[in-house]
Amino acid sequence: MTNHWIDIKNADVILVMGANPAENHPVSFKWIQEAIDKRGAKLLCVDPRFTRTAASADVYAPIRSGSDIAFLGGMIKYIVDNNKQHTDYVAHYTNASFLVNKDFKMPGDLDGLFSGFNKKTGKYNRKAWAFQTDSNGVIKKDLTLKNPNSVFQLLKKHYSRYNTKLVSKITGTPVDKLNEIYEIYSASGQADKVGTELYAMGWTQHTVGTQNIRTMAMIQLLLGNIGRAGGGVNALRGESNVQGATDHAILFHILPGYLPVPSADCQDLSTYMEKKTPKSVEPGAPNWWGNRPKYIASYLKAVYGKNATPGNDLAYSLHPKLDPGVNYSWLTMMDKMFDGHFKGFFAWGQNPACCTSNAGKTRKALEQLDWMVTVNLFDNETSSFWRGPGVDPAKVDTEVFLLPAAVSYEKEGSITNSGRWAQWRYKAIEPLGESMADSDILNELFYAIKTRYDKEGGAFPEQFTNMAWDYGFKDATGKVRKVDTHLVAKEINGYFWKDGKPTGGLVPSFGKLKADGTTSSGNWLYAASYTDKGNMMARTGQSDPTGLGLFPQWSWCWPVNRRILYNRASVDINGKPWDDTRAVIYWNGSKWIGDVPDGGWKPMAQKGGKLPFIMKPHGVASIFGSGLKDGPFPEHYEPLECPIPSNLMSPQRVNPAAKMWFKDGKGKKEDAYASCDARYPLIGTTYRVTEHWQTGVMTRNTPWLLELQPQLFVELSKELAKLRNITNGEKVRVVSARGEVKAVAIVTSRFKPFDVADTIVHQIGLPWCYGWTTENAGDSANLLTPTVGDANTMIPETKAFMVNILKGA
Repeated sequence: MTNHWIDIKNADVILVMGANPAENHPVSFKWIQEAIDKRGAKLLCVDPRFTRTAASADVYAPIRSGSDIAFLGGMIKYIVDNNKQHTDYVAHYTNASFLVNKDFKMPGDLDGLFSGFNKKTGKYNRKAWAFQTDSNGVIKKDLTLKNPNSVFQLLKKHYSRYNTKLVSKITGTPVDKLNEIYEIYSASGQADKVGTELYAMGWTQHTVGTQNIRTMAMIQLLLGNIGRAGGGVNALRGESNVQGATDHAILFHILPGYLPVPSADCQDLSTYMEKKTPKSVEPGAPNWWGNRPKYIASYLKAVYGKNATPGNDLAYSLHPKLDPGVNYSWLTMMDKMFDGHFKGFFAWGQNPACCTSNAGKTRKALEQLDWMVTVNLFDNETSSFWRGPGVDPAKVDTEVFLLPAAVSYEKEGSITNSGRWAQWRYKAIEPLGESMADSDILNELFYAIKTRYDKEGGAFPEQFTNMAWDYGFKDATGKVRKVDTHLVAKEINGYFWKDGKPTGGLVPSFGKLKADGTTSSGNWLYAASYTDKGNMMARTGQSDPTGLGLFPQWSWCWPVNRRILYNRASVDINGKPWDDTRAVIYWNGSKWIGDVPDGGWKPMAQKGGKLPFIMKPHGVASIFGSGLKDGPFPEHYEPLECPIPSNLMSPQRVNPAAKMWFKDGKGKKEDAYASCDARYPLIGTTYRVTEHWQTGVMTRNTPWLLELQPQLFVELSKELAKLRNITNGEKVRVVSARGEVKAVAIVTSRFKPFDVADTIVHQIGLPWCYGWTTENAGDSANLLTPTVGDANTMIPETKAFMVNILKGA
């Protein structure tokens, strides 16, 4: 989230699209309701299904899954055609004024493609999207936004194609609903109004997932809603610590604090710093990532401790490195595992046999392993894949180890929620039986591997044995007996080092980190979370000086306890709030008052003033996204599997840069897809239910929750049920090109047929929280979903795919 949960109450209009907070994030609805009750806020809901969120909305609009960019692109056209944009904000705080090179072409000119696309490689040469610069390398600009090569004028041209009639044909959303939502939401472009957007996996899990979110970010920038109380683009994380897991590098391409993982073409630390540190000559651009050398050096010091010295390049040579250009994301990993390229696999706190797209392929991939370790609370479909449906245990050679883990209230530590608030949780009871906290399991694993290296040697042992591991009292053998989570938190925060030891105290903030090995920090973003003053994450102060719900003394928020990101965009160039009644910060003539400002520089209009978007090299937000892999402006493409034969927006049917494993009839049969195929005429989508969490490993083992939602169901419209002669409660089969599941039919008015391209299209939906280890519960809906990845993140497309529903189970 750019903002946070409580801040929702400050909005004048709330757009929920790609999410269902009333059912999946019910506590958040407290703040939605407060905005409605106390501010008179309007709640808008756009969803393929009439959910409980939709039932509470002022306006509900149905939308076909996979057509969000068309819907939002139409809103952009509405905003600029009707001059609803916040012009001062757009001109000064975004790259709308930047001039793009004169040869740049867009999908309206190139049959659905942008300039620079290579059809052989399926990739763009992003140099074709470059800005015009002067002799000093400074980008040329037109603050009037009238130059035909300006980002703003190119934006107008690109989205001029997205008229409401065409958008309606693509999305299935009635024209009157489009206009109603466009009018209500675009009103937040007034300086004294503000709107927020809440999204979840309904936006991300598409071949255009990144661009879905970017389209909304562009709308928020056009309306001046980023950095302001009640604004932002806010991801509703599906688990209480997803944000924390991402911050601490659960993804293959980032280190903690979103630092790039070293690659093999950066053989030494100086090369890494040179290649991975953004540079900017733009006047007024803070370019905060210019501090990356300090952060990577402090990270290496945290990893290797006394063994990281200036003399050995801070042990940079020991750190694992990626092969340049190789993608190590989940879909790629599973494909390689399927082909037998892995010997072992740790499934830690996850259930990939159910949670991953094309779960049938994943289950077959697990059969190719020599061994697998699963760490979980309960047995599940992954740990027992070898005895699953259709599997002959005698033919599976994978040796499986199930390590029982402690549940959250059996261990101490922090969680970081969607709003970036890191909150400390205490252990309530001891772990049950032989189960252990994850940190203690890792501790045992570390020393077991270290002991083998010490005794037997091996390839490059220093990479492992030289790591610092000072997380608790050590016995006579030098082993940490039990991990002290507070010491882990302190290492993440960071220390000052002197004479080879962390004896100078804890660093008070990332502003004190250095690139010379005299500071450590496991994650620079969390510097100031645990200081010499104590554990900031454990604070429980309830003062709220601004009255906006920032609660600066409750827990701790990265970075440096800043509750709203890019908050200097909430004021004009003189430091005056756009709206005095919701002032996140303001300039009092000598300093900033309110939230922790995004940098302490003076306002833009004063000497020494800096631009507000400090993490962007140019200091402004990107309406034109030249760093994306599939285009600088979002463009509507159909999902890999869709019900219509062509894209109504252009001749290019699917995202040309999406990662596909089955193309032009070539590939594994497990990756096959079927678009506009009479065998699979229905749109399928997946979602959660309130009673179950993730794949249901915890909740399906909680009897009262299982009683509430005991088995897999499929929702279908009354109209489709009549066509198929399916009755409510009847058992049916749902099939796709990859697999099938058995489910109970729920015939409902929550789904309605769509009119798409003058054709009646039906959509059905299934929850993805079930698995075969729970008796009579059915199996995972992800047996139906395809293997295809978003061009930027490689997230799979589980929210729009084609299926059929058949009587009899």
